[in-house]
Amino acid sequence: MAFSSIAKSLKTLFKTDASFVIIILFLILVASSSSLMRGNQLREYPCEEIYVVREGETLHTISDKCSDPYIVEQNPQIHDSDDVFPGLVIKITPYKPTKV
Repeated sequence: MAFSSIAKSLKTLFKTDASFVIIILFLILVASSSSLMRGNQLREYPCEEIYVVREGETLHTISDKCSDPYIVEQNPQIHDSDDVFPGLVIKITPYKPTKV
């Protein structure tokens, strides 16, 4: 209902249908791109705090992917770096080096 009234007022503002369509498409594009940028800003790390190991992953690949070089130290259930299997639940704490 509200959209149709906005559309009618915009259509009277722009005399041709082509310019109306272009304006609407521009508004949709601007709205979608700004929401995508906000989503990327909110998701600072690629991994959640609780991570489930997938098939073919190693501690090294998980460490690189999740920016956590201290996975073994923070997960006492891992006794050896080869002691990783699909379905293993590990804690991830992303490491951000401090700037000096």
